[in-house]
Amino acid sequence: MENTLDLLRSDEKLAGWLTQLETIDAPEVDVSLPTADGLPAALLDLAVPHEDINDLVGLRAAVTGDPGLRQLLERCVRALVRDPGLVGGGPDLPPLPADLGPVCRYFYVYVFIAALPHIRSYHRQHGIPDDISRRTLADLGRNMAVHRRRRGTGGLLVPWWIKLHFRGEIYQLGRLQFQRATLGDRTGRAVAAAALPLGPGDLSLNLHIPDFSGPMSPTACDESIARALEFFPRHFPAESYTVATCDSWLLDPQLGEYLPESSNIIHFQRRFQPGYPVTENGDTRPISFVFGDPGLPLDTLPRRTSLERAIVDHLRAGRHWHGGNGWFEL
Repeated sequence: MENTLDLLRSDEKLAGWLTQLETIDAPEVDVSLPTADGLPAALLDLAVPHEDINDLVGLRAAVTGDPGLRQLLERCVRALVRDPGLVGGGPDLPPLPADLGPVCRYFYVYVFIAALPHIRSYHRQHGIPDDISRRTLADLGRNMAVHRRRRGTGGLLVPWWIKLHFRGEIYQLGRLQFQRATLGDRTGRAVAAAALPLGPGDLSLNLHIPDFSGPMSPTACDESIARALEFFPRHFPAESYTVATCDSWLLDPQLGEYLPESSNIIHFQRRFQPGYPVTENGDTRPISFVFGDPGLPLDTLPRRTSLERAIVDHLRAGRHWHGGNGWFEL
């Protein structure tokens, strides 16, 4: 009888990924999952939604009992914890076919649970406070909540995003998240054009705005940035961060046509120097983040708030959202 790993190999793209995993020189670290009795507590610590916990406990035996899935779990975890903290490192974590059932929708949750002791050890080595470690890794649960809101089922929406947290690249500091990163080509050129001694490839902090976290008031953002200015020199003293960057639908300058000057979004936009123009169609991004499902028909979208009205009215006028990007000096 074929195990799940054999079935995954029948997909040409996944077969290439599996071959890459096999060739990674990963450390022989312990890879284990909590027992069925201990798993709920570990999931709750990561803010996993309550409605997903019974399914994850019930499917645990399917992961550990399938030789292929067990082997894949070990390879993913070992590749994930290899060179922790290395910016841009770690394995690819592509979506697994949904037709293989819920175990594949939830598979990477087990990967991150098994990697949890290793990233917590990395955090301790860098002196990162337990509350920051815990709130950073709890983005796993937030991402699962977004998955259910958008798709109506349990699962993990974007495993590659959560990989950053479990490799020590991103940290939740109050309202905002900050990712240890490097300047891309276009943003790096924009920073260099402002006469800063930086350019493409130099260190920067990527700023992210997590969902389900309340309004991003100017005061809350100020506090987060102040915490970042203190956090990174203390815990990563060998790295120098002098600029922060952001790429988000919230930085689309067209929002200024609709939102009042007092809007939190407009205040947020004013923090940034413009990076580079964006012309691609990005309509699905604001729909996803504001209404939950990017596939919702335009004529069904509500217009309850100024932001909802802005997004809907702009699209009904035959225009498109593009997103935006920018940077500011720390």
